[in-house]
Amino acid sequence: MVGPEVVDLAQWVRLCGIGEVPAVGQVAELEVGGVGICLANVEGELSAVDNWCPHRRGPLGQGWLEGNAVVCPWHSWMFNLTTGESEYPVHEKVAVFPVRVEGEDVMADVESAPKEKAVTTPE
Repeated sequence: MVGPEVVDLAQWVRLCGIGEVPAVGQVAELEVGGVGICLANVEGELSAVDNWCPHRRGPLGQGWLEGNAVVCPWHSWMFNLTTGESEYPVHEKVAVFPVRVEGEDVMADVESAPKEKAVTTPE
């Protein structure tokens, strides 16, 4: 008996070149495929989350880091870069995108995040 076929539905897309990543302890705003992404560099480890804070759609990529969390520059909501969950208020969350480096490119899997949480860039 043959088992079910496993299909990888990941959509890895290029975020930026390795030389364009934010400095250690910094964040940056990026956009790929109409999705705004906040790329963070925590002690040399890259993380990517939805760029738009669910509170008032503040740009997280213009915020700052505190430990393993990005802080929204508008009202200081903090989101864990691993889980996407806010410290306060509880039950708020942003999408988290897996990140990997391929050669000189920083890639993110934009299909892995729940569609209802990945917010497109406002026009």
